[in-house]
Amino acid sequence: MKKILLITFFVIGGMGVSNAQEQTTPVWPGCENAEDQKACFNQKLSEHVRNNYEYPMNDNNEYVRGKVTVSFDINEEGKVVVNSVEGPEPEVNQAAREMLNKIPKMKPGTLQGEPDSRTFTVPFNF
Repeated sequence: MKKILLITFFVIGGMGVSNAQEQTTPVWPGCENAEDQKACFNQKLSEHVRNNYEYPMNDNNEYVRGKVTVSFDINEEGKVVVNSVEGPEPEVNQAAREMLNKIPKMKPGTLQGEPDSRTFTVPFNF
């Protein structure tokens, strides 16, 4: 009987800890009913990059390529706020910033049921 009570306390205590830390990821438009909203978010972000990144051109009419690391927040209102775009090619950095600014407004992530800002840091090779 003592073992059952002890196990019950651990289970109930564990549930309280997990509920206190309950988090949800931001929900990209079109992912509302997805079984795995995080995977859907990543897929939609990849599609957004493919559809919205415009390669800059140099003075020789050649595409400028490069690697960037971007950091952005999805704030409590579901809007994207670009924190930084870092890479060796200024033209690529600017094109990446413009692409990020086109990310649609979404349902924000939550922490304990309240809207919560989330920071994402992602490397891209363009």
